[in-house]
Amino acid sequence: MKKISQFLVSFCLGFSLLANAQVQEAPDQLVKRLSTEIIEAAKNDKDIQAGNRQRINDLVENKVLPYINFERMTSLAVSKSWRTATPEQQKQLITEFRTLLIHTYSGAITQIRDQKVEFKPFRSSPEDTEVEVKSLVIQTRGEPLQLNYRLEKTASGWKIFDINVLGAWLVETYKGSFSAEVSKTGVDGLIKTLVEKNKKLAAATAKK
Repeated sequence: MKKISQFLVSFCLGFSLLANAQVQEAPDQLVKRLSTEIIEAAKNDKDIQAGNRQRINDLVENKVLPYINFERMTSLAVSKSWRTATPEQQKQLITEFRTLLIHTYSGAITQIRDQKVEFKPFRSSPEDTEVEVKSLVIQTRGEPLQLNYRLEKTASGWKIFDINVLGAWLVETYKGSFSAEVSKTGVDGLIKTLVEKNKKLAAATAKK
């Protein structure tokens, strides 16, 4: 869980309050704009810094999640079991995985302080439907953190479906635990595990 939290702290640095991005915006420009605005929001919003969960959840739900392709992300994390899951099971998996990331993301967003993001040169062609945007998170203390994004072109614009922190992809990190759970209890067992984990996270949040 600590490893996932580290992913999401860096993940937060790549999103923002952006509400009016143009569909035609290039993927690297989209991520750069999101990065700048989320950092500014986290630094300047006293409610977020104080840990106001409603304020944080509103930020995540309304301004961040529209730029993530949860169906693609979930299908990759569930891997081969996704193809054998029923449409209803797939729907439940997407919902619970989305909720899990929201809980973790919301908890991490308050940790943004004085970090900065530097982007590496980006190259792509008009024919590309999937790209990778590479960046570094610069910290006051400690070494810079590698933070890369995989984006795909959709009918509604570019959307992120995976991130890489320190050389490891988020989807791959989840894939191992998901596969182990499916092997033991099946797809329904994985759904049940995610539901229970989300309930615990929600209860812990309510106590704060």
